[in-house]
Amino acid sequence: MDHKGTKIIETERLILRPFCEADGEFMFRNWAADPEVTKFLTWPAHENLQVSKQVVESWIKDNQNPKSYQWAVELKEIHEPIGSISAVETDDRTRSATIGYCIGRDWWGQGITAEALKAVTAFFFDEVNANRVSAYHDPRNPNSGKVMRKCGMRYEGIKREGGVNNQGICDEVWYSILKSQYKKETGSDEIWDKLYETAIRVQRGRKISDYVEAGGVAAAILTRAGNIYAGVCVDTCSTLGICAERNAIFNMLTNGEHEIVKVVAVMSDGHVGAPCGACRELMVQLMPKDYKGIEILMDYEKKRVVTLGELTPEWWI
Repeated sequence: MDHKGTKIIETERLILRPFCEADGEFMFRNWAADPEVTKFLTWPAHENLQVSKQVVESWIKDNQNPKSYQWAVELKEIHEPIGSISAVETDDRTRSATIGYCIGRDWWGQGITAEALKAVTAFFFDEVNANRVSAYHDPRNPNSGKVMRKCGMRYEGIKREGGVNNQGICDEVWYSILKSQYKKETGSDEIWDKLYETAIRVQRGRKISDYVEAGGVAAAILTRAGNIYAGVCVDTCSTLGICAERNAIFNMLTNGEHEIVKVVAVMSDGHVGAPCGACRELMVQLMPKDYKGIEILMDYEKKRVVTLGELTPEWWI
């Protein structure tokens, strides 16, 4: 697997991020001190704040380890972590990861855990190149199984008396999802193929006059409404030219939309590449609050995808 460590992942309501020193207090207050939260976990409820701080400190030490995956589940609404989600085990031989999670009782039943698990599952498939993501729960905690099923995981079976948690020796109910299933159900490969083919169709690199060439690069973008817009680069002998990505964006704006989800830019040799600084800046200005989630195809054959937030982690404004 291509281990990346605990990278920041954003969803609609959450920021999944590495733990920091200030999180010890939130951990103790929001979830770790509650015996109901830890009832079916492998570690006991924290007796005092110092325990939480020590745990967070140990996780911080692993932040630079590319094989360590320990996220704080921060709720954007309150700017506080309300739980954690992690890869409790990874196996490079089978390209697999087993996920564990918990959140504070005040946030149960709101779909937050499923939102975090879906994001982490996508991260392992799309960025770490995992082939299998799994999770398990104590059968006396059926709500945890509902989370797994909601995220597309399939029931595998029960490992009888195969685990130990705060209730003693316990059965483990296992669920998993494979990359092939994930790709099929999300249609992620198919939409990248469609965007790539759309860009290729309009590319047609050509000389317009002694001063203008067009189509050396072509781009296609997918909007939040599900529409695709294409554009080609226009190169001139002065500064009148325009990049393919911005041409596609202007096409989108002309048609009344402004929210970008995915971007493909195809070079003259058929390979894909990253947008230039000016194109990135335009996308940031269009979506200043949500630009970091825009996905950009970097390798068509391997379907390697990065986010605009990774290419442009900080904005000058």
